[in-house]
Amino acid sequence: MTDTTKVSQAAEPAPTGTEASAAKQAALSRRRRTTVLVTTIGFILVAALFLFMITRPPVEGARPTTLGFSLNSFFRWLGDMGPIVQIPVVLIVFGALVGLILLLIEYAPRPGKFYFWLRLVTCFAIPVLAFMLLRPYQNAVIYVLGIAVLLGAILFWADSRAREGTGHLYQLLLFAAPAFTLLLIGLVYPAIATIIQSFFDKTGQNFVGLENYVWTFTNPQGFWSVINSIIWVLLAPTIATTIGLAYAVFIDRARGEKTLKILIFMPFAISFVGAGIIWKFMYDFRQGDQIGLLNAIVTAFGFPPVPWLTIEPLVNTFLLLVVFIWSQTGLAMVILSAAVKAVPTEQIEAASLDGASAWQRFRNVTVPGIRSSLVVVVTTIAIGALKVYDIVATMTGGRNDSTVLAFEMVNQQQRFQSYGHSAALAVVLFIFVIPLIVFNVVQMRKQREIR
Repeated sequence: MTDTTKVSQAAEPAPTGTEASAAKQAALSRRRRTTVLVTTIGFILVAALFLFMITRPPVEGARPTTLGFSLNSFFRWLGDMGPIVQIPVVLIVFGALVGLILLLIEYAPRPGKFYFWLRLVTCFAIPVLAFMLLRPYQNAVIYVLGIAVLLGAILFWADSRAREGTGHLYQLLLFAAPAFTLLLIGLVYPAIATIIQSFFDKTGQNFVGLENYVWTFTNPQGFWSVINSIIWVLLAPTIATTIGLAYAVFIDRARGEKTLKILIFMPFAISFVGAGIIWKFMYDFRQGDQIGLLNAIVTAFGFPPVPWLTIEPLVNTFLLLVVFIWSQTGLAMVILSAAVKAVPTEQIEAASLDGASAWQRFRNVTVPGIRSSLVVVVTTIAIGALKVYDIVATMTGGRNDSTVLAFEMVNQQQRFQSYGHSAALAVVLFIFVIPLIVFNVVQMRKQREIR
């Protein structure tokens, strides 16, 4: 019986290298899915605890939970010192933090009990210190400890299951933590707070649902800010890029090319406030002698002066748009000129030998060759057009239906103290930016696939 068993076992084929590799890949795939699932659930719980912590109603007379000091108290203490003392203190504190982070990064991947406990302690201690130092919370010890325990457990567990081995994922996250923390504080948290604020009234106390968004699209100030912003984002990049590309092509290798490019680029070096003041004099309207260039020309032909910046609807918007295009054409010209010069001359010469006209060479050779630069220029100018504030504030102050989203957002907050309306305008502005970001990402992926 034993001999028969041995013979049958020997008759079974041993697993090949391909089967062993497939089994190993399947095990790694299951391990990776488990890690992703557990970390996702952990981060959801962390987000829920954080939202509960910041949305709890304040407790009367409750003292903030701190370690005895926070960043706020540190900066208040630092502000009481003289400027000569502040500089070395900041340098010493900054150097100490950088040194501690580098020390932990250096020791993170090392094997041994000491380094195991070092990783374990810091995984739980760093979140606690970060929360306590960044902002003291009232009656929030349980929440802070819960968040710290979850974050520490997620980090330590994911680090132990990383393919590189214990300590490497910890090292990577610790290295990226300062930048990630600044992004959370300066970008992610304000964005979430703004979205939440957009559903409350002007005081920020009473929930009003979509009322602020209804106001944005029905009130004249909100409505014209949306309409004008759409006009700016459609026309500004199109016209500025077209003019800049035309300059780049016609001036390329022309006599006096450098001088002509400097003259065209100069408006881009002027701030929007400066450009607005210059063009406000161009559009100036008054009784008697005209100091504005346009009205001086109009009155020279015997016509009455025209109040250019008060003509509505849309005329004053187009006149403001001229200022922005004038200042951005130089940027488009410089980038596209460099792209045009980078188009291989062999392709142009080959198209010329095939009998292609100048326009056909430009459309079928030059434009495809500078596609990535065109995308950069168009999206950059479009984003600049969406967030334009200075030109409108300097030239019209948003009067006569010339306001835009960025200006009206600031105007509602600073002038009318209407935080709900301001937040809703900011969210609408963010929604307008999303298609530009998606378009940029898609184009970058296409370029990467081509390469």
